[in-house]
Amino acid sequence: MLTALQLNASASDGGAARAAVRVHEGLSLEGPVFGWTSRFQAASGPASGLGVCVGSPLQRSAIWRRLHPRLTQWRKRHWRTNNPALHSLAWPDTGLGAELTEAHSHGDFELLNLHWLGDSTLSIEEIGRLPCPVLWTLHDQWPFSGAEHYAPLPGSGSDLAALERFTSGYEQETSPVLERRCDLNRWTWQRKQRSWRQPMTLICPSQWMADCVQRSALMSGWPCHVIPNPLNLEQWKPVEPLLARRLLDLPLEAPLVLFGAMGGTADPRKGSDLLERALVSLAARSEGQPKQPHLVIFGQERSALQQSFGLQVHCLGHLHDAVSLRLAYSAADVMVVPSRLDNLPNTATEAMACGTPVVAFRTGGLPEIVNDGISGRLADPFEPEDLAQCIASVVFQPEKQRALEQQARQQAENRWHPKRIAALYASAYDEALERSA
Repeated sequence: MLTALQLNASASDGGAARAAVRVHEGLSLEGPVFGWTSRFQAASGPASGLGVCVGSPLQRSAIWRRLHPRLTQWRKRHWRTNNPALHSLAWPDTGLGAELTEAHSHGDFELLNLHWLGDSTLSIEEIGRLPCPVLWTLHDQWPFSGAEHYAPLPGSGSDLAALERFTSGYEQETSPVLERRCDLNRWTWQRKQRSWRQPMTLICPSQWMADCVQRSALMSGWPCHVIPNPLNLEQWKPVEPLLARRLLDLPLEAPLVLFGAMGGTADPRKGSDLLERALVSLAARSEGQPKQPHLVIFGQERSALQQSFGLQVHCLGHLHDAVSLRLAYSAADVMVVPSRLDNLPNTATEAMACGTPVVAFRTGGLPEIVNDGISGRLADPFEPEDLAQCIASVVFQPEKQRALEQQARQQAENRWHPKRIAALYASAYDEALERSA
């Protein structure tokens, strides 16, 4: 039996951590049929689950753990940017690279599967020195970008080529005015170019991400597989809607529109401002309807949207466990994912596994989740009026809604079953081992 080590910055925090743990759990359960099993290692978070190990490198002292983030902040001291996305320098070395090299030499694992690393898991240079076969599951654009985890969001009249600097290798002439004094994106990208001489095998959860890879100056032509994230369909399955509403103290009769995101309405990439405008339009469309829709939000304690439109709002706060999330999805008539830019958001796949139709913009990896008119609706990017129309077409047409619910669950079973995903990962692992031999 061969072992793949999954490496992620956290064992629990963030969508990438949840997706990485699901890959690990799916391989642990279904992988042995294909000759593979899995271990999971993270720098932080609770070590819950079989084969999950959490902790800093053994040789990393308490002093160095405190000093490392301060060095990162010192390196960013002159840096300014208009891009609100997270930026990671992955500098300097953490010591984990040497520990992984030793573990591989002792036969602890045959292959390393990187996930989301952030600033303090491995440095760029440590990744380049790893002697073992390496695959990388891309949960965002950081691996082929500079320091930014997502390219800047396009605005009216923006030049996409200037925003997507990863396509041209972060040339100086594409540097935004605010970053010209200290272009950390260019510095970070150049370190990747120098350090990553051998192509790694890439796993993209969406075809959209794979297309970005092929347009990138750094990783174009590298081996690449499109494999979505798995879902435990016994854990994520429908709950009787009235029961779910009673348990969450939500209205029993009103149509419920659900929205959720880490940080709630704070992240512009998640499109809460577009949702706000769409809901104003939805409220107007609701006049004359026998039942007025309500908005349900999870991911924050109090909604910044409450005074912005004519719908009643219910805030569920931060839902950290699968049971609460499953109840929220099952209680809703529709899940809205108004992202401007997203890879394969967990909220959309989880909702569909719970039999809840998803409404989203036709952008990023979302068209690979939602079959328009079959398992949900896709609106034109980024048109709030069209988004409102798509929401209305679900919540005000009960027969159509029931058909969408059935197809949403069926699609989850067909596309994201752990056994199917484990088989695809095992095939990619076999290929990577053959290439490294």
